[in-house]
Amino acid sequence: MSGAMAPGPPVIVAARRTAIGTAGRGFASHTVDALAAPVLTEVARLVAPAGVPIDDVVLGNCMGPGGDVARVAALRAGLGDEVPGVTVDRQCGSGLDAVLQAASRVKAGDARLVLAGGAESASTAPHRTWPESGERYTRAPFAPPGLPDPDMGPAADHLAAVRGITRARQDAWAARSHRLAASARDSGVFDAELVPVDGVDRDDRPRASLAVERLARFAPAFSSAPDATVTAGNSCGFSDGAAAMAVTTEQVARELGLPAMRIRAVAVAGGDPALPGLGAAPAARAALARAGLDARDLGFVEITEAFAAQVLAVSDELGLDERLISGDGGAIALGHPWGASGAVLLVRIAARMAAASDDDRPGLAACSIGGGQGVAMIVERLA
Repeated sequence: MSGAMAPGPPVIVAARRTAIGTAGRGFASHTVDALAAPVLTEVARLVAPAGVPIDDVVLGNCMGPGGDVARVAALRAGLGDEVPGVTVDRQCGSGLDAVLQAASRVKAGDARLVLAGGAESASTAPHRTWPESGERYTRAPFAPPGLPDPDMGPAADHLAAVRGITRARQDAWAARSHRLAASARDSGVFDAELVPVDGVDRDDRPRASLAVERLARFAPAFSSAPDATVTAGNSCGFSDGAAAMAVTTEQVARELGLPAMRIRAVAVAGGDPALPGLGAAPAARAALARAGLDARDLGFVEITEAFAAQVLAVSDELGLDERLISGDGGAIALGHPWGASGAVLLVRIAARMAAASDDDRPGLAACSIGGGQGVAMIVERLA
């Protein structure tokens, strides 16, 4: 419309998540929409005082039953028949990409309020078979025939070898993740961001007892090669969980009076499908450039810890201060609910920024993705 003002940079408010459960445990019987719905309900409750209709629900998911998980979850959350939903699949970057897509629509003026995030239920993901062979279908291809298409575990082993990331360094990172996450969980750091689901309100995977000495006893999990370094101990676990937030305009965020993060820049990137663990690096580099920032300007960093080798390779590539990464532990300790993990990163940055009210430095959330992709977002506190 002629003369209409651009809405300005989109803003995130009310970032929440479920506890993250190890597959087959606390959320063993919960379908993916059953995990997402309570979080959507809570986020909608928090933003309801603004009186702004929800324009859409955008959720990431990559291993669910198919169909439109976001629409099913929105209906289950009681948001109303008039609230639509769309499901995004960028594999384990899906949750972050869902927020990116919501932000693009708000920035363009095509929406004022979108609920976005991700959900995954490894416990209830359906088992499929290939029609000709009858063999179990375990995952979608990351690349077509003729190109490298490694599973993420062997790819992490290859990345560690190529980049010279030692077993000792990986185990030290894993021990750090468990130590920080167990401490944060047990001292109540996570409590404010958690939405209980049928009484489950506590992350069950972090183990303070997983020190370096114990981790050193784990055998390589993905290769029998004598130089293999990636183990179950320095890798994430299969997990269930959901995370969501409201993406809206600065005006709406200020009316709500909730802590908020402005989305300063976003980026996606492609890279070598043989080294998928590096995918977050070019995406983060592009997002930093678009924001006019350098890695040294960051105060908060969350990178999906699918494997210690992966997050360390990305850190090395970007020249990050490792002390800033996953300051309350990451996916190695908490778990990796694939479609939700990217959104969990933003929940964690929001919580960390709220706890460090005197630190106005921006934050980076980034995911490496099977097939050699990356997605990244730069956020900053809304003053």
